[in-house]
Parts: sequence; structure tokens; C-alpha cells
Amino acid sequence: MILYNVTVNIDPEVHDDWLYWMKHTHIPEVLSTGLFIENRFFRVLSTEDGEGFTYSIQYFLNSMGDYEVYKTEHAPALQADHARRYADRFVAFRTLLEAV
Repeated sequence: MILYNVTVNIDPEVHDDWLYWMKHTHIPEVLSTGLFIENRFFRVLSTEDGEGFTYSIQYFLNSMGDYEVYKTEHAPALQADHARRYADRFVAFRTLLEAV
């Protein structure tokens, strides 16, 4: 099993809009690719800088092949949409993990 984790720190001024958009638009769009078997959405309770709100959005896949399809065929447009909507209001990084 592969875990594709996206960690996002979002500006408090757009937090409520972002949270609604993530739950009702972005995450459903990611899942509609049919490549993910499960997802989870967590707020990070401990952060070092204390600025903004930090979240971990976790997407589970069966294989690296499914991830590669997502990365090449779907991720660029979905990430660009997020960047356009919340430009300069967020910081994100992505981590890919494998269950052992």
C-alpha cells in the first residue's frame, strides 16, 4: 500500500474557505480519479511556528503504478487549481510512503 501525504499550512484569513473547498471540491475531485482506495484528513495539533493552520491530507493507493498515473495525468491540473485559488496563502509539501 502506498500513502501519498500532502501537508498544507493555510493562512488564517482564508482558512474557512479553504477547509470548505477542500472537503467539498478538491478532495472529491482527487478521489474521482478512481486511483485512491481511501483518504483521511487531519488537522496537525502541534506546529513549531504556530502560524496558520496545518493539515495532513492522506490518500491511499494500491500501487506505485497508480501513483504514477495520478502524478502524470491528474496532479498537475489539480495542484494548479489549488495554487490559483490560494496563491501566496499556503505552503505545501508532499510525502510518499510505502507500508512495510
